Amino acid sequence: MEFALVTGGSGAIGKAICIELSKRDYAVIVHYRSNKLSAEEVHKKITGNGGRAELIQFDVADNKNVKSALNHWQESHKDDKITVLINNAGITKDNLLVFMNEQDWTSVIETNLNGFYNVTSCLLQAMVLNKWGRIVNIVSLSGEKGLPGQTNYSASKAGIIAATKSLAQEVGKKKITVNAVSPGFISSEMTADLDEKLLSKNIPLNRFGKPEEVAAAVGFLVSDGAAYISGEVISVNGGLYT
Repeated sequence: MEFALVTGGSGAIGKAICIELSKRDYAVIVHYRSNKLSAEEVHKKITGNGGRAELIQFDVADNKNVKSALNHWQESHKDDKITVLINNAGITKDNLLVFMNEQDWTSVIETNLNGFYNVTSCLLQAMVLNKWGRIVNIVSLSGEKGLPGQTNYSASKAGIIAATKSLAQEVGKKKITVNAVSPGFISSEMTADLDEKLLSKNIPLNRFGKPEEVAAAVGFLVSDGAAYISGEVISVNGGLYT
């Protein structure tokens, strides 16, 4: 059986992606770090609709923890493969750089950028041997244009965008596509404290996006219809570029 792993599957965008992939007949591995209750709710929703889902727990920033958890999963799933990887897990520690402490810089880089490496490198060899795979990295408008107060977050997401383009060139001959989806302002736990009414005035579509709209882009990129798309960044931002 082919599985899709969604890191950060317990969050709003991650949950929507898990459900979207389940609708596309993937067995979904819902990853979480600490919010087990939310991950269980995602699992319940998928299985309640007749899909297959499993939970997995690890800290994407901890390379040893990632390897241990994924190796254990593979050992208990001898006949199964993780063929789709959605790198969605991420955190923010917003502040102006002049006031940002080292820990807030390091923790965001370790979770967002190093987390991408830790999980992807652990699964990539099997995809190469299988000669098929889909990797979608959830980045951010912040990584494309930069946003004040998010120097650490912007750096981490911009790094993943560059890594997406490089990795796509490395593994394309093995029928593995690597793309990124770049959300703008999406209604989620990360934007809960923002003034949606005020910020929407700067968005051409005049509203925040929905997690399901991000998930739809991810669903397309893992589909056969996107087999000739790789190394791309698909923006889901309501037209907000400047």
